[in-house]
Amino acid sequence: MEILTGNELTSGATVYLAGNGNWVEDLQAARIFPKEAAAERDAALAATKATGRVISLEIEEIEQVDGQIVPKRLRERIRAAGPTAPLSLNGQAYDRQHLGEDGHVSI
Repeated sequence: MEILTGNELTSGATVYLAGNGNWVEDLQAARIFPKEAAAERDAALAATKATGRVISLEIEEIEQVDGQIVPKRLRERIRAAGPTAPLSLNGQAYDRQHLGEDGHVSI
């Protein structure tokens, strides 16, 4: 089983392709592609590359444990959990711009 992941260009957020075709920040909302859906996965990957909105696209192998999506690679488990250090800018807490309801970030 696989999911698609990448980084939203404007904010740098780790995002996952959801079942509705939007890119979301919640790993558990990611669309799961079984191995036999490789053509659909590749089409979604190509369509996303054409927009230029999500970069560093990757196909990530996952498993489901107790109904939860768990990436097989440690790197992706760390990315899904969020930054390992607090976000701050000039000593102030920094909250980057998040994806809106429609999955888009204003430019």
